[in-house]
Amino acid sequence: MLKTFLKPGWVLLLLFVIAFSYFAFTVLAPWQLGKDDQIVERNEHITEAYEQDPRPVDEVLDAKGSIVGDEWSRAILKGKYLPEDEVLLRLRPAGTGPSYQSLVPFHTDSGLIILVNRGWVEAEEGNAVPDIPRAPSDEVTIVGMVRKAEAVHQSAPIFQEGYEQVYSINPPQVGELTGVAMGQDYLQLSDEEPGVLNPMPVPQLERGNHLSYGYQWIAFGIMAPLGLGYFVWSELKERRLARAEKLALEASTDSEDTEDTE
Repeated sequence: MLKTFLKPGWVLLLLFVIAFSYFAFTVLAPWQLGKDDQIVERNEHITEAYEQDPRPVDEVLDAKGSIVGDEWSRAILKGKYLPEDEVLLRLRPAGTGPSYQSLVPFHTDSGLIILVNRGWVEAEEGNAVPDIPRAPSDEVTIVGMVRKAEAVHQSAPIFQEGYEQVYSINPPQVGELTGVAMGQDYLQLSDEEPGVLNPMPVPQLERGNHLSYGYQWIAFGIMAPLGLGYFVWSELKERRLARAEKLALEASTDSEDTEDTE
C-alpha cells in the first residue's frame, strides 16, 4: 500500500494540495478580505465626509497642499481658476466610454494653488478632444472633495490638439508641464459648482463580493486536503475489493483442484 502512494502521481498531487491550501490561507483569502476592509474603510470616510459641512481649504490641506485629514473631505476654496494652464487627463473611462477630464489650477486667496478636476467630457469619434468649455476667470468660491495625488503614469505626457495631456492626476507633474507650482494633492469639483463639467461620480458605497470571495478561498483551502483524503480512501477501498476478489478466486481455484484430486 505504501509503495502505491509513493508513486510520482500521488506525490505530485500531495505537493499540489499542500501548496494550494497554503496559498489559499496565507495569500488569496487575506488578499480578498483585505480588499473588503479597504472598501469598508473608504465607504466610512466618504459617508463621514458627506455628513460634515465643507471646511475652509486651510483646515483640510497643509501649507504644501497635502491632505491633513481624511481623503474625500469637502473643502471650500475662494480665489480664481488659471484657465490658461488647463491640462487634460487623457482617455480615462467615464460615463459611457473614453473621456477627457479637465485639470485646472486654482489660485486661492491664501496663495496656495490647488489642482482642480472639473469633471469629464466624452471623447469625440476617433478619440478626438471634444469642445471643452473654459473655466471662469473671475473670482469664485468652489466646493469639492480633496483627493490624494495619483502615482505618475508610466506613459509620458503628450501635447496634442492644443492641450498638454497626462495619463494620471499628479499635481507636481502637471505643475512641471505648466510652470505653476501647486500643492501635492488635488480637489474633485462637486456638482453645480462654478466651472464644473460632467462631475466625477462618487464611488459606489457597495462592498462588492470580496468578503464572500475571501471565505470561498478559506473553504477551498479546507476542501483540497479533504478531497485528497477522499481519493486516498477510494484507492484503498478499490484495492481492498480487488484483494478480496483475488483471495476469493484463489480459494475457488484451490477448491476445484481439491475436488479434481479426489
